[in-house]
Amino acid sequence: MELLLRYLHFISVFTLAGSLFAEFFLLDNSLSKKQIKQLSRIDAVYGISALSLLIVGLSLWLGGYGKPTEFYSQNPTFHLKLGLFILVGLISIYPTVFFIKQAKGNQNQKVTIPKGVIWSVRMELILLSIIPILAGLMAKGISIF
Repeated sequence: MELLLRYLHFISVFTLAGSLFAEFFLLDNSLSKKQIKQLSRIDAVYGISALSLLIVGLSLWLGGYGKPTEFYSQNPTFHLKLGLFILVGLISIYPTVFFIKQAKGNQNQKVTIPKGVIWSVRMELILLSIIPILAGLMAKGISIF
């Protein structure tokens, strides 16, 4: 069971990162509603992978698979990693809502993408890039505090 959970955790991480990079590279200052609809689908994959990652991660933490629950619970690096993951999720709400709202209507109509949406995706990528470093430290039992 532990092996399956770790595999799902690994796949979820790569799916989440890949879909976020796709959003980053497809975003532009102005997009058609058709392009926004495509981004909305990619964002749905991003959301599903984030939810999967959270569920599997919580199972690994609280389910007693692999390392004991206390190993994670008592490590401040783990809490920072979890906090950054939650922060990334909160930041992602704005682009998600924008994509869903703007995907409707005439598919050829051009839409100006707010700078806040673009910067939100950038910030998600920056924060997401810190999490693997924290995961490596945490797995070795190293606390950054």
